[in-house]
Amino acid sequence: MTNPCMGFLELLGMLVGSGGWFCSLAATIMPQWLSLSTELMGMESYEQGLWEACVIQEVAGTECRPYDTILGLEPKFMLARVLICVSDATCLLGLLLAIPAMSQINCCKSEEGWRTKRGLKITAGVFLCIAGLFVLFPVSYIAHDIVIKFFDESIPHVVPRSEFGDALFIGWAAGLLDIVAAVLLFTSCSDSRDSERYLVHHHQRQEIQTIDGSRKHTQEYV
Repeated sequence: MTNPCMGFLELLGMLVGSGGWFCSLAATIMPQWLSLSTELMGMESYEQGLWEACVIQEVAGTECRPYDTILGLEPKFMLARVLICVSDATCLLGLLLAIPAMSQINCCKSEEGWRTKRGLKITAGVFLCIAGLFVLFPVSYIAHDIVIKFFDESIPHVVPRSEFGDALFIGWAAGLLDIVAAVLLFTSCSDSRDSERYLVHHHQRQEIQTIDGSRKHTQEYV
């Protein structure tokens, strides 16, 4: 019999992992990694992402343009591109591995099949954990670089400074969701089959003792 708590943890892990993947994908696409606004031109602001830069004007609207060349891109954005794309692929692979390992899927009901499902869940959890770390590192690195440059006293106060964009917060949320999903899948691997076997064995032992006791009682009566 399948433990309902294990099934609940599996479903919750899949939902949380799917949310983390969507958040990571959104952070990959969004251009709001860095936000820059100047006091001299209050009607206009700039946003910079992994793939394009945007100019936001209150009158003309938003105009985005992709980067002309990869070689001219800052190293931190090149590193963020690689890591977050690897994170998206790793998270998706982990979710695909977790689907056949769920207890609701009617396959591999034997003891060997249960071990295979358990191994798939552990592998999926490892992939999700790696995906979470791969998305947290570039987001935190760029955020650290923004903070260092923002409080740099060598830069004149007139020079505009970059601030956190919305994609950074979504990236942090994606990394945390991926790690939480991995923990849930790891927790669901602690199946109660061993405890169920112990309870069945203990129950059978009690029945044998009860039968033996009743036999002794009958023999003494005779």
